[in-house]
This record gives sequence, structure tokens and C-alpha cells, in this order.
Amino acid sequence: MILEALKALLIGIVEGVTEWLPISSTGHMILVDEFVKFDVSPEFMELFLVVIQIGAIMAVLILYFHKLNPFSPRKTPAERTSTWRLWGMVVIGCIPAAVFGFALDDWVTEHFYNKVTVACMLIVYGVVFIVIERRNRRRLQTAAEDAKALHGKHARIATGDGDAGAGLFRVRTVDDIDCKTALKIGLFQVLAIVPGTSRSGATIIGGMLCGCSRTAAAEFTFFLAIPVMLGWGLVKVAKFALAGLAMTQTEVVVLAVGVATAFLMSVVSIKFLMGYIKNNDFTAFGWYRIVIGLLVLGYFALEVQGILP
Repeated sequence: MILEALKALLIGIVEGVTEWLPISSTGHMILVDEFVKFDVSPEFMELFLVVIQIGAIMAVLILYFHKLNPFSPRKTPAERTSTWRLWGMVVIGCIPAAVFGFALDDWVTEHFYNKVTVACMLIVYGVVFIVIERRNRRRLQTAAEDAKALHGKHARIATGDGDAGAGLFRVRTVDDIDCKTALKIGLFQVLAIVPGTSRSGATIIGGMLCGCSRTAAAEFTFFLAIPVMLGWGLVKVAKFALAGLAMTQTEVVVLAVGVATAFLMSVVSIKFLMGYIKNNDFTAFGWYRIVIGLLVLGYFALEVQGILP
């Protein structure tokens, strides 16, 4: 049991670090599972890889409790109204996942939960991040050149102030997201049902393409995850229970350790990401995805050829 708990600790670390960074938590966990084998049933492992994300969600709820709490006595009536509006945008953004994600869950699990798909999606979306950020840098450079003819306050507005050029984006903060933008980002979130895509990566890309700043896109990604991941986790638990399955004592320990570790590492990961994007873009994450994807493809190619055990 101790050995299995240590394995769950490792998976929890991976989940907590990768859930909020745009590098695919599920993809990384599938890859880690290739090397770290649990002594549990396949049905439990499928459940574990989803339910462990509840720990990550708890980190969002705690870190953003005041912002997400419409009943806070410290908020003015206008601020409470704004909070309810934000929750409305979250609900709208979750509609595509509710319609398409849950319907396709079993089919995607059957056909795409494998190392090749993960590696390919890591590479594809890594390229997308690099292309988008290069486009943003060109726009920022153009804005900076245009600002040379302006002075003082006007120049600062043109080039953006903080958030790595946030002035380029129509939606500066998460509170500025409207219904249309929320729905579009929700459609991008559906892409994340394919492992290796990264839910946060897909929604951040969608947010930036819809005119959101990196900060707004990242925060909305965090908030969208609350109903989606909680709902997905409950669906997995319900399917597990309805199938007449039950957890062993070891599996209960594995789940508890994994969820707790994912929570703690998510707190660190979220704080890191929000600090990082104040002065940096997502290019580094794009290159990371490409390198990891290529290494994975190379490793398993050698394995198929019998060069590696």
C-alpha cells in the first residue's frame, strides 16, 4: 500500500503542476502511467485520472474564493452583480462541453487514450502557441512603432502596460468577457477531450483568439474548469458505481493521496502561472510541448523496434 501511495503522490504532483499550465495534465499522466504502473484495476485507473482533478479544482476555489463569492459582505452591490454576471459567463462557456464533451467521453476514451495521440497533440498545440505568440509580437511591435508618434499617456495605452502587451487585446480582464466570447471559448474547451490537447491550453488559445488578454484567458480557464471538471468527475464516479464496482482499501488510499497532492501543487502552479504571464508570453510552453512530444514519439518508436525493453 505504501508503494502505491508513493505512486499516487507522483501522479498528484504531475496533475497539480500540469493541470493549469497549458501542457496537458491528462496527457502527462497517461505518459507517466506508461512507466509507473499501479497495482489497481483498469476501471479504477480510468476513474482516478479524472477524479484526481477535483483536488486541482479546490485550489481554484480557495485562491479565488473572494472573487467567485457573490455573497461576500466585503463586496458592494455592484461587485456582487458583477460576480453573478461572471458566473453566468462561466455557465455559458460550459454549454459546449456539456453538450459534446460528455456525449463523446466514452468514444474518445476508447479511441484516443494512447501515447501516440498524446504526443501528437502535444506537438500540434505547441506549434499553435508559438504561431499565435509570434503574431502577437508582430502586433505589439507595430503598436510600439505607431506609438512613437504619440506621447505620454497615449503611448502607454497603445503599447499596453503589463500582461506582456495586454493593450493589444479587446478583453483586458475576466470581468469584460461577454456571452459571445464565453461561448466561443467554451467551444475551444471541447477540443480538450482529446488527451494531450490540454484543457487549459485549448481555452487559453481560444481566449486569445477571441481577443482576451493572457490574464483574462487564464483566469476564465480556471473558472470554466470548476463546473466542467466537477461534473466530469461525478460522471466518472457514477459510471463506476453503476457498473457495480467498488474500491479496494489500497485504491481508496491512492485516490486520497492523489487528490490531496494535486490540490497542494495546483496552488503553487496557479500562482506561478499568473505571475509568469505578467511579463512573459506562452512561447516557452509551446516549445516545451514540442520537445516532450518528439521525445515521447522517439521513445516509443525505439520500443516498438525492440531497441528499448
